[in-house]
Amino acid sequence: MDRLPITTVPIQPAGPPARLLQRDESPHPGLVVMYLHGGAFVARPSDDASSPSVAQLLAAAGATVVALDYPLAPAHPFPEPLDAAYRALQWLHDEQPALLGRRAPLLVAGEEAGGNLAAALTLMARDRGGPTIAGQILLSPLLDPYLVTASARAAGTGDARCPLAEGWHQYLPRCSDAQHPYAAPLNSRRLQGLPPALIVTSLHDGLHDEGAAYAAQLRAAGVGVHECVLDRMLDRTHAAAPLCAAFERFFGSLEPPRRRTAP
Repeated sequence: MDRLPITTVPIQPAGPPARLLQRDESPHPGLVVMYLHGGAFVARPSDDASSPSVAQLLAAAGATVVALDYPLAPAHPFPEPLDAAYRALQWLHDEQPALLGRRAPLLVAGEEAGGNLAAALTLMARDRGGPTIAGQILLSPLLDPYLVTASARAAGTGDARCPLAEGWHQYLPRCSDAQHPYAAPLNSRRLQGLPPALIVTSLHDGLHDEGAAYAAQLRAAGVGVHECVLDRMLDRTHAAAPLCAAFERFFGSLEPPRRRTAP
């Protein structure tokens, strides 16, 4: 998949670093996505020039994307990264007209640990009365610190040397934190009133079962859910095209039908 032209500019000087990515002549200019990266709560992915990032794919699919570098554990354990992301979400909601020249529906998206934070943001925004989130995109989200699903066991995820298990330990240093729905959204008993979700997993992903279980729980709570199950792991070199297509379909499902102009 060829890279599409994307403009990147620094924004939000008073908070965590963030970047604005926007495709020229976007097909979905009315959607803004705040993206939260993976890294098991403790790291930021290194830039790989050979494959597009998820933030770039979201922008290539047509949304305006704000990629946030939230604070990391262990220096910043739960709930500090989530609180920082919520403040950034509020800032983005308030500053949209000045930043983009318009007000647009706001989505959250995240991969792995970022998927955890994105899911938690929808719970927090609902409970605090805003900002309104129009949709959530969760890619192989980390939703349960216990890592005991069948897919996790098959992938060898969850032992003491596993980066995900260690990341959970650094993010939740107190055992009681694992019971908080904002820390472990899969264990939340109240999912009503959340925005529509796109949940992306892969057949051989250790986090596949967590994503599938969360999708089922959201549906049971009356939340609209789109699922995308890839044949491969989230390797952006090979999965770029199906990911971009899934994003475009989800964006299209959130936009009102466009009126046809009379000839």
